[in-house]
Amino acid sequence: MLVVEFFEQLVGTAVCYQSPRMYRVWLFTHPVVVIGGAEEAEVILSSNQNISKGALYKLLHPWMGLGLLTSEAAQWRPRRKLLTPTFHYDILKDFVEVFNQQSRVLLRKLDGLVKEGNEKINMYQHVTLCALDIICETAMGRHVDAQKDSESAYVRAVYTLNGIIHRRQRNPLLRSDFVHRLFSDGKEQERCLKILHSFTWKVIRERREEVQRLGGWTKVLNRELSSYDFDMCSQKRRLAFLDLLLQMTEQGNLTDQDVREEVDTFMFEGHDTTSTAMNWFLHLVGCCPDIQARIHEELDSIFGDDDRDATFEDLKAMTYLECCIKEVLRLFPSVPIFARRVDESFEISGRTIPRGSEVLICPYIVHRDPRHWPDPDCFDPDRFLPKNSHGRHPFAYLPFSAGARNCIGQRFAMIEEKVILSWILRFFRVTSLPRRDQVLPKAEMILRPSETVLMKLEHRQALTI
Repeated sequence: MLVVEFFEQLVGTAVCYQSPRMYRVWLFTHPVVVIGGAEEAEVILSSNQNISKGALYKLLHPWMGLGLLTSEAAQWRPRRKLLTPTFHYDILKDFVEVFNQQSRVLLRKLDGLVKEGNEKINMYQHVTLCALDIICETAMGRHVDAQKDSESAYVRAVYTLNGIIHRRQRNPLLRSDFVHRLFSDGKEQERCLKILHSFTWKVIRERREEVQRLGGWTKVLNRELSSYDFDMCSQKRRLAFLDLLLQMTEQGNLTDQDVREEVDTFMFEGHDTTSTAMNWFLHLVGCCPDIQARIHEELDSIFGDDDRDATFEDLKAMTYLECCIKEVLRLFPSVPIFARRVDESFEISGRTIPRGSEVLICPYIVHRDPRHWPDPDCFDPDRFLPKNSHGRHPFAYLPFSAGARNCIGQRFAMIEEKVILSWILRFFRVTSLPRRDQVLPKAEMILRPSETVLMKLEHRQALTI
């Protein structure tokens, strides 16, 4: 059964189960419980026992091993505690400069396309390369220049491997490693993994040698990073996620293999999810001129006609833009389903969920519960204004999961999206060529539009960056 068809059946069947908002299905001989309500989701997501990921996450093991996304509970707990400080606000603030730099590259590309008379622009194609450049620089401290060279071996390997994982997810037969290796995708996966892992190992080795040459981590970390010259080529740079992990290896908390797994995990999680969310955002806002006008008004009040970079203080002032991003993630959560393996039997609403079964939490369904979201299919960013959010169930909104195993990078994602989208809408008016009712969601590992969403861009002000 195709994953797309399975997802449609999950959503359609959920309508029949309103109290409790959960039901059981059988996949071959394997029981699966589908959760579509906030109250039911709270029970499983608040559990400190049942936090192991479901079987489909094993498809990610060849790429990212047992990193934070895929590891079992026993390994995940100490690793999460160790890595949480690396996403501190002070570190995220330092990444805003990268977000601005890569957004400027994106804007120059879009400006060129508009000046050339292009009236049908595939924004996802350009936004996703921008997100890839950002994640490479913030995760590894290296430039892959995907926006300038989308045909580089590393960029091609990332996209090829994502496609292979999606195809394995769709076809139950291909989930078997033995069967997978018999087909061309199996050989292609090995080729891509060699490219990706070799690149990560090379960066790890070079960065460690660089730090040793500069006198060790104590000297590096005690310097003022904004003015310190790390590179032999005199190019200034900030600490990347990799640097923080390598420091932990010096303290004996992580091995080099652990570092490689976490960097590759960050590459996977922090690229496709954000670019897909921004694609949905531009489509929905491009279908709603009144909402887009309110965003323009907010951005104009912050920047005027200045082409300066967005600061961290500016991001705090983008309150309506943030409401719009949150509403997009409500309607089209990047991860529409996530799974938990039941290691200890427990009860939800008087029903026993037996050990050995899997629970599928479906944010796409939870986010359409009319008890918490009146007129749930309507795109209404005002839902997230403070006056309208008071008293809402804390588990009625799950774009980044919730509980102990929520997404560690959710603040990173929100800041990145606000910077990139604010740059686009400061300088352009966006019109989605397909209407909203013409674009349906397609569930793979990521919730994507069913077709390419083409946009028309018009200048709001001249681009001088």
